[in-house]
Amino acid sequence: MLITLKLYASLAQYLPTGAKRNQTELDIAEGTSLQDLITTHHIPEQSAHLVLINGVYVAPDKRASARLNQGDIVVMFPPVAGG
Repeated sequence: MLITLKLYASLAQYLPTGAKRNQTELDIAEGTSLQDLITTHHIPEQSAHLVLINGVYVAPDKRASARLNQGDIVVMFPPVAGG
């Protein structure tokens, strides 16, 4: 099944080769969890600070149980500092 993965700022380095404009389409197995996706792409968990599926925030303790579906859009941002 196809999903869209968007990684911003320093996380963009974990996108597969050929990704454009900080995003890529991925063909993943049915039943894949958000945590599986993070692990498969070697994204450091502490760096995946803000994670959304279809615009809905997924807390770190819910990522293993959050199953991805056909057409989902997964967006990840690293922690941001500033002031």
